[in-house]
Amino acid sequence: MTDPWEEHADWWQREFTNGADPEYTEQILPLIQQHLPRSGRMLDMGCGEGQVARLAAELGLQVVGLDPAFTQVTLAGSRAGGPAYFQGSATDVGLATACVDAAVACLVFEHIAQIDPALAELARVLRPGGTFLLLLNHPLLQTPGSGWIDDQVLDPPEQYWRVGPYLSEANTMEEVEQGVFIRFYHRPLSRYINAATEAGFRLERMEEPAPAAGFMARADEYAAASSIPRLMFLKFLKL
Repeated sequence: MTDPWEEHADWWQREFTNGADPEYTEQILPLIQQHLPRSGRMLDMGCGEGQVARLAAELGLQVVGLDPAFTQVTLAGSRAGGPAYFQGSATDVGLATACVDAAVACLVFEHIAQIDPALAELARVLRPGGTFLLLLNHPLLQTPGSGWIDDQVLDPPEQYWRVGPYLSEANTMEEVEQGVFIRFYHRPLSRYINAATEAGFRLERMEEPAPAAGFMARADEYAAASSIPRLMFLKFLKL
């Protein structure tokens, strides 16, 4: 079976990198920049074509980027910027124990089937006192059957986000663009926090920012969604 991240690498690179996506430029990258240390070694787990890794390198970090998709790490290497990139797995990153000071997983864990071994591997390679930044598509938006409802039949019309079975873990193949199908794993927020705690992390900060202004400007149909977060940001300390 073809890996969808290999098959659709060009879609990701076209739609979400080099300033193409306002949620990255206005929200995701600034949050990461705000909370990363300014020195040491960092692992970018699920680095894609390297935009987070390049940002971290600009901040003064020595960066290792890891991604399972060969197409992504090849492009990341060609875009240079300082980081070193490797193809590999979230459950076996190929680094020594306690060798990095920070780690980032940006919009990655909702695509990982088994999060416990992945978190254990991050805990293994992070030094005590290290920072782990976990960014997710907000779990409320990932529930099976959820979606934006624009009901023009009601008087007055209503717009709202329909939430599916939030507490049940599930995985679905979602058509994120015509002809582009990507697998998502839904888990309630408590599943992520408890798994990280059990792996040896302590939650330091959580943010649920309002949707980026640039996203709202491009999505007229979501005009009433300004109070519904699309992103979940979690900052952990390695104990």
